[in-house]
Amino acid sequence: MPASRLHERFYPPFTPRHLWVPETHLYRNVEVSAMRFPAKPFIVFYDTTIGYRRFQQETEKVAGWLQQHAGVKKGDRVLLYMQNSPQFMVAFYGILRADAVVVPVNPMNLTDELRHYVRDSGAKVAFAAQDILPRLQPLLDEGLERIVVATYSDYLEVPTDFKVPDFVAAPRAALDDRRTVAWADMLAANLAPGAIEGGPDDLAVMPYTSGTTGHPKGCMHSHRTVMFNTAGVWGQASQGSVGLAVLPLFHVTGMQANLNAAIYNAATVVLLPRWDRDAAAMCIQRYRVTGLALITAMVIDFMSNPRLAEYDLSSVRRIAGGGAAMPKAVALAMENKLGLKYGEGYGMSETMAATHANPPDRPKEQCLGIPLYDVDARIVDPATMQELPQGQTGEIIVHGPQVMLGYWGQPEATAEAFVEVEGKPFLRTGDLAYVDEEGYFFFVDRLKRMINAAGFKVWPAEVEALLYQHPAIQEACVIAAQDPRRGETVKAMVVLKPDHRGQVTEQELIDWGHGHMAAYKAPRIVQFVDALPKSGTGKVMWRALQEAENRSRASA
Repeated sequence: MPASRLHERFYPPFTPRHLWVPETHLYRNVEVSAMRFPAKPFIVFYDTTIGYRRFQQETEKVAGWLQQHAGVKKGDRVLLYMQNSPQFMVAFYGILRADAVVVPVNPMNLTDELRHYVRDSGAKVAFAAQDILPRLQPLLDEGLERIVVATYSDYLEVPTDFKVPDFVAAPRAALDDRRTVAWADMLAANLAPGAIEGGPDDLAVMPYTSGTTGHPKGCMHSHRTVMFNTAGVWGQASQGSVGLAVLPLFHVTGMQANLNAAIYNAATVVLLPRWDRDAAAMCIQRYRVTGLALITAMVIDFMSNPRLAEYDLSSVRRIAGGGAAMPKAVALAMENKLGLKYGEGYGMSETMAATHANPPDRPKEQCLGIPLYDVDARIVDPATMQELPQGQTGEIIVHGPQVMLGYWGQPEATAEAFVEVEGKPFLRTGDLAYVDEEGYFFFVDRLKRMINAAGFKVWPAEVEALLYQHPAIQEACVIAAQDPRRGETVKAMVVLKPDHRGQVTEQELIDWGHGHMAAYKAPRIVQFVDALPKSGTGKVMWRALQEAENRSRASA
């Protein structure tokens, strides 16, 4: 049997090999759940509850405003820039109801980064949270025409004993630009949208992912590609499920697990805007949370909480995620304290989250899992694209219904991302792995240049491009350094311009980085060097620097 089919013996019991998925617009899932369970709680936000009927009504008001006041038409891209919140979820489906395309943006991004998203996507309208509006507002003079401003405290409707973060509790502030409108005023307009015109093959969501060019690229996902992982991941929710949404909803893993799949299954979602291990435990106890989607770094922090035994966590039936291999000691502690095995998975923005997952009844440690329904995943020689035998390391390529249509406006990058094998297009993941004797996939290394900082992908070329804006920097090369909490962190090897040497410190560059790029991208370590190694063609030999860093780790 080919290595790509060894896993089929270990599909969960009673699981089909082919999954029938609704061939409909994603918004139809809202209509169905609201019709079937109108009073059922969908969102719980610091003890405020929003049911399915109210959720549908508010999404329709958003869509009506977008169409009638903002001039949004079918296929237009709309930026969504905020933390986990009721407004994020309502806006997401309001944009879809208007037949527009959601462009989810990391709320940690700053103005220089946001400028690229606005220009590249062509978005004229954006939703932004009040606390981060100043970062986006300058772009009203550079392409954006309207911003809807959300105040998180608008949805703090009942008293709560949760410790609400200051940025969530902050009252609504006055807006001083006619091109901005308060969320509450948008809903108060009470405008109705037109009929849904889009179908399964129209664009729905366009998350951005970075690459070796240094410029983030929009992954084009249709209603069909998003719908597949909405309906087709093992350990799926049901009407009785309660999830904890603490993974960022702008990221495809959180988006699929705690938004799209939750609506599809009419589940309840308890929202936390940011990770807080005590707040998470309190939510689990109070709302009898049944499922947690957590990256490895969150599990490590959660299990190290000295107060963990004070909470009743007995309702949790499944913890799954990814982002980095789970340390064996933490996995063992989780099994001993909670009686649960961590369900690791594997996916990308290009595949709208998972292509692989560990079967819930038969997981393996530090393992990507096995291909999901209808996914053809192979290990190939990166040079020849020939499939390799079981046990040999090569590049993962995937073909499946959740794979993106391509990169927005970048036909050349799209062509480079795919390879045809046996008449089918396969996405080149750039990740190296091998398949064991039972068909489980195990990660080995990255073919592409990327840093995994606590689950966030950091592309060195993008960070380098931002560093070059500093007047003191002549050259910079960004590599991964080991970090006990983040797994990897960002390290910049910097050559200063001659007239700036001795005039600027490493810490000053670290501080500058935090002011000019998202915190997870900003270098935590800066090292001054006299020169960077170059190849015969003048290219910086980043791999040599990375290997030297890896050797220093091993000898430390």
